[in-house]
Amino acid sequence: MTSPRQSSAIPSSLFTLATLMTSVPLSLLPTPTLSQSPDQCTPDIINTGCDPSNTTYCTLHCTLHGSTYLSDKCCKHYGITASLLAFEESALWIPRIDEYQKCTGANIRLQYVEGGEDFMGQALLDDVGESEDETTGQGIYDAYIVQAPWLPPVYGGLKSLSEYIKLNDEYINFMDINQASRSAVSFDGEVRALPLDADYIAMGWRQDVFNAHKDAYFEKYGEELKVPTTIEELVDVSEKLNGFDHNGDGEGDWGFCLTPQTNYFNAFLSPVMQTHLKECEQKGDGSYDCSRGANTGQNIFFDVDNFDPLIFNEGFKYAVELYTRFVQASNCQTETPAGQKCDRKSAFPTGRCAGVISMPGTLTNLLSENDSYSIPPEYRLSSALEPGQYHGRRARFPGSTKVVDWKIGGMPLVDCRGAVCPLAEDGINYAPFFAEGGESYALNGRQSKPSATDAMWDMFTWLAELPVGNIPLSGVYRRSQLTDEATQELAEMLNNTVMADDLHDVLVHFFKNDDEGGNQVQDLFIIGFDDYNDALDTELHQNLIMADINDGGLFDMANPRNSINSVTNKAEFDYRYNRFVEALARRYQEVNAKADGGALHQLYLWRGALDLRPAKTEFEICQDLLATDVESFDNLNCLNVVQLETLCQSQRSDVEEYAPGTCKTNNDNSTIIIAVLCSIVGAGVVAFVVYYTYKRYQNYRRITMAHEQLMESTLNEAIRALHQLDYPLHLIRGDEFIDEGKLIRHEVLRNNHKLTVLDSLSDVDAFITAGQHVVFFSHQWTSFTVPDPSNNQYETMCISLRELVKQNGWSENLKDVFVWVDFSCIPQANPSTQNLAIRSLAAYASSATYFIIVAPDTPHADLDDTCDLDTYQRRMWCRAEQVCHSMRNGTSGMYLAVRKDNALIPVISDFFRESLRVFEGELTCCRLEHKGTSACDRQSLVIPLLGLYGELYRAAKDGIKGGNAEALSSVEAFLKEIEEHQESVFPRTFQRVTWRKNKRYTEEVVLFGDLIDRMKYRIDHGIGFAIDTENTGTVSSKGSEFIRHGASDFLRHGVVHGASAHNQNVTVETAVGTLDDHVDK
Repeated sequence: MTSPRQSSAIPSSLFTLATLMTSVPLSLLPTPTLSQSPDQCTPDIINTGCDPSNTTYCTLHCTLHGSTYLSDKCCKHYGITASLLAFEESALWIPRIDEYQKCTGANIRLQYVEGGEDFMGQALLDDVGESEDETTGQGIYDAYIVQAPWLPPVYGGLKSLSEYIKLNDEYINFMDINQASRSAVSFDGEVRALPLDADYIAMGWRQDVFNAHKDAYFEKYGEELKVPTTIEELVDVSEKLNGFDHNGDGEGDWGFCLTPQTNYFNAFLSPVMQTHLKECEQKGDGSYDCSRGANTGQNIFFDVDNFDPLIFNEGFKYAVELYTRFVQASNCQTETPAGQKCDRKSAFPTGRCAGVISMPGTLTNLLSENDSYSIPPEYRLSSALEPGQYHGRRARFPGSTKVVDWKIGGMPLVDCRGAVCPLAEDGINYAPFFAEGGESYALNGRQSKPSATDAMWDMFTWLAELPVGNIPLSGVYRRSQLTDEATQELAEMLNNTVMADDLHDVLVHFFKNDDEGGNQVQDLFIIGFDDYNDALDTELHQNLIMADINDGGLFDMANPRNSINSVTNKAEFDYRYNRFVEALARRYQEVNAKADGGALHQLYLWRGALDLRPAKTEFEICQDLLATDVESFDNLNCLNVVQLETLCQSQRSDVEEYAPGTCKTNNDNSTIIIAVLCSIVGAGVVAFVVYYTYKRYQNYRRITMAHEQLMESTLNEAIRALHQLDYPLHLIRGDEFIDEGKLIRHEVLRNNHKLTVLDSLSDVDAFITAGQHVVFFSHQWTSFTVPDPSNNQYETMCISLRELVKQNGWSENLKDVFVWVDFSCIPQANPSTQNLAIRSLAAYASSATYFIIVAPDTPHADLDDTCDLDTYQRRMWCRAEQVCHSMRNGTSGMYLAVRKDNALIPVISDFFRESLRVFEGELTCCRLEHKGTSACDRQSLVIPLLGLYGELYRAAKDGIKGGNAEALSSVEAFLKEIEEHQESVFPRTFQRVTWRKNKRYTEEVVLFGDLIDRMKYRIDHGIGFAIDTENTGTVSSKGSEFIRHGASDFLRHGVVHGASAHNQNVTVETAVGTLDDHVDK
């Protein structure tokens, strides 16, 4: 499984979840029939009915895998649809959902985030919304597969599962789940997700390599080659095995392998930094009891009292020293200088690794007999294995003989013994690092319907009762899965007793509760997880360990064996290390500064994530710091939450020491102050009245001037927009469009070089002049996440395209016909480039030589509704596309495709009349009452339509010089319709409903205001409409080029608009800012 620590920066916002999702629709009830449609990667399973009285059927389908939870839930959720959002595919999803739906009658729709884990965190935030803001979140999905690092920003929007678990703990057995996974999903004392997996760092080692080299190792080093039990031994053995031949090719190979990630550094850091989670008492026999003590607050990231990063201590440096040496003896010594990614997954199959450190799922694949990541038989030293031995072995991650002493200032590095290291085993402190927490199941707590929530919870509970091998994306995560019987079942599933026994031995230690001596290290589950992690990754790997020595790093690219470390060149290592920790501290401060509430709020969240008791508010944290650590009191900006005067009674000495005089009484002074104030009030009132009147007049003049400037800027933007593409026009050739068999995502076509790209409007003009035909398909999406899940619209497109070719006598090979359709021609994965393309949508529509409305009767996949020509015409964006084409080209090249048997029908000449009322169309943002955003899509169309109107009005005034009577007639028909219905075609204002701080607001917002009148005035007086043409830079104000296919004078899709501000109760928003932006302050 890919770690979030591998990912590049996640986009801060996504245009819409629908642009990121790849749908895997499933709908099933009893008596299924399977059908594979060309645009789906899994089959649809269609139900024909559900009868709970059919005991034979119910027994068959509701008692699978030894589970009894569903035995009384046959057909319980019949007719209920629920959606599940996931990030990683698993072959087990389809059979499990199939079984669940056959029993309960639910319709579970599974959808994946494109891009996997790297984008799931943002997708979760977009759909659930921010934890502390109930007005955010799109609310498309009912349930989610999550990892713990994604939960802090959203947990308030997830349903608390605590009561659900209490009611169903007979089946869930929550306390049987390992403690680290339970802690990772608990916030504010509530469980927000159900863990069905566990992620941690473990060590893999090769039995064949250790057997083969044991004699040569002893001869060379004078010591026995043993499996490492400490991080010191792990580094030492890895360095000494570096250069031995591990795959029989006669060449020297590496030590242990890894992918340099912060997960694996944290695994080295954990046994040095964290020794016990609870205070311990020494018993009479010298051992320690840590089952009843208070929380120690130990962790590997930040001090729980002041949020100082735990990097300025000997323990952190010790871990960096060992980790650096480990990396330098690994596969990185060869892969990095060669310009390759240093990656355990590519290195291990070469047979050159003596061992590996990894997460559990990947480690199983690396050590298995036959997997894409495992070592092929020809690269193993199998002859060195004894009977019953297996080459791929697993062990718990090593501990440390050195630890920090938390009770001494500066946290010095000491030997692991006595009260400092109460959980030690033979002088070794073990502290397994549970990275990211593993997969868990969460419910939408805000927008999901109760029936959908119940259906998803029943499925989660059922999965929790199943054997681990039957659960998607799961590994061993329960203590009960470590019994001898469970281990034997795992051995049968893996077909490998050694691997099952090794896993059992590792997890017996890792799954200990803290009252049993467990010492699991928790990941940094607070808001900003990715930013903190990126800071550490950048400074540790990119700027220190993996950076060339000539660039201030430790790695010698020319000769890796000369790389700098604490053994080869301690003085130079120390110098570069000190620069590293200073840089890391600055990066952490930057992350804190970006967080809401700063470092103080982050400290509050971190204490909550560690479940420290007693819990403290931010005020109480600062109150304690005032008494114990004034420097941290200042660093955390505690004066933002604490008024010192309120502490004068309880902490008078602390307050006076910090701010002398704060707690003194001021009765005498107050008497004098009152007398002085009374003497000046009379004169002040007179002066104030004069001053206030003058300032009101000045303010009026500023607003008036700003309004004029804002309106003129908006008009200029509308005119400029006519001659520019913000994003190139992408087209797919007609024959390739039909050969694909379905609508193909833009990125797939791009990567396969099947898109024709026109960068500018002059390119478009030349392209059409050369005899190419551009067909614009306008359609309504029939699903929230994919455009055409039934493939019905695509098939209609293909039939209409062939019919258009036939009617015009073009070549039937379709190589001169090029198609534009949104899903294929607008970026779907990158929100930034997608937004640029959408801004150019009007230009795309108006540049097409033919415009086909595709609206066959098609059921909407996510709504109980049928999409047809009527629903198409009601959509604002569909109307906008029609208007953008017809205002430039008329209606002669526009067609309807509503039936497969007669797919191409010319539109009637006055078809434009209804679509011209663009702003009366329906919008999803308005239906959702703009939750999570204040802008309305109506506003984004003002600029392009204002520009089009201006050009239309100019063309009529000029009489379309050089044009024809038909063209002039079309222009006049448009203008006549607009003139008669201007208030509905170009509304001055509109009512916008928004939600802010859980309150519903209705406000009147300017749309066009007086912009239409201003545009007319400009053209009537011959001012302000001249523009530079795209290529020559010469001024053009002609109307002769207005109505023609592919003309160079056309528009692009605009941005937010501007208009009148005369009504002070109307909100003004513009293409070039707000009214306030133009007021001279």
